[in-house]
Amino acid sequence: MTAERKGPLIVAVGSGKGGVGKSTLTANLAIALAKKGVKVGLVDADIYGPSQPVIFGTQGQKPQAEGNKPIPLDSKYGVPHLSMGHLVAPGKALAWRGPMAAGALGQLVEAHWAADTEVLLIDLPPGTGDVQLTMVQKFKPAGAVLVSTPQDLALIDAARAGQLFDTAGVPIIGLVENMSGYACPSCGEVSDPFGAGGVEAAAERLELPFLGRIPLDMAIRQGSDAGEPPAAGDGAMAEPFLAIADKVQAWISARS
Repeated sequence: MTAERKGPLIVAVGSGKGGVGKSTLTANLAIALAKKGVKVGLVDADIYGPSQPVIFGTQGQKPQAEGNKPIPLDSKYGVPHLSMGHLVAPGKALAWRGPMAAGALGQLVEAHWAADTEVLLIDLPPGTGDVQLTMVQKFKPAGAVLVSTPQDLALIDAARAGQLFDTAGVPIIGLVENMSGYACPSCGEVSDPFGAGGVEAAAERLELPFLGRIPLDMAIRQGSDAGEPPAAGDGAMAEPFLAIADKVQAWISARS
């Protein structure tokens, strides 16, 4: 039996497969929550493919340690964060077996987070492997957000991720539809390369909350690559992340 863990409320952000924008959502959700006054930290638990140092513009920085525990890096967006990308050389491939990756996750989650940290967002790797099992069994999140594109194949994999949380007794806070709708920058015509409405329909079918949709927009990709997440600004691209943060914050408040 896992002992109850004191500290911030853990919220996992997961997906059934890679390439659905889970890390981008996690970073922007964290920033949006911070803008709303929530004391939030972020763990990049994608041990083999960490993205958060790039999104936050902290690649190349190394966290200090105290008592063999890392101290999270600050960011100009008000979100302390830690990633395996801060601990290994940029571009270095990690050939670790499951127990080593799970152990690395433990070091990141049990780092020296500030005493007033209210929420710890966990950017999980895609799938349902050792890292995910360690998270739900050892650290048991208070809730989970699932991210998927509207296409059927992504939804099938997202359902598998949902089953993992459900089996572990972790409530699903809601589903997010990413890459939903593309507005041509030249003519303004909106198309749906990955389909539309699939995640919202799945949420309704599963009787789970639908948190919102994020458009497929060049500005989101460019901002993430440049270390300037759109949720940090005041433009139109910040709005969907802020709307999702409202619903997550409401869930957190009800939980507290």
